[in-house]
Amino acid sequence: QVQLVESGGGLVQAGGSLKLSCAASGPTFSDYGMGWFRQAPGKEREFVASIWRYGRTYYADSVKGRFTISRDNARNTLYLQMGSLKPDDTAVYYCAAVRGFIATNTSEYNYWGQGTQVTVSS
Repeated sequence: QVQLVESGGGLVQAGGSLKLSCAASGPTFSDYGMGWFRQAPGKEREFVASIWRYGRTYYADSVKGRFTISRDNARNTLYLQMGSLKPDDTAVYYCAAVRGFIATNTSEYNYWGQGTQVTVSS
């Protein structure tokens, strides 16, 4: 069982930066593929980025070059550094975990955090 708690959301102006964190419980964090997803009002939850234990990463086209996903296995923490933020990035951001592989689909993830709100003003 993995429990995930996101933090770092807030209000930022367009063009600004924000760093999200996701603290994971459990002794085997490095065994899990980790991902960030987001959900805007009235829209489906969508993939943002994912990372495997040794750093292999995937990104949605909409965030490539602006967002960076990383993890610290010693601290059981996942990060999402977001830059050049746009109003379209406004959403609730969720971290998620799946044991044993890296994934990009919401249906493949077993564990989810409660989410943190990111609002980008124009």
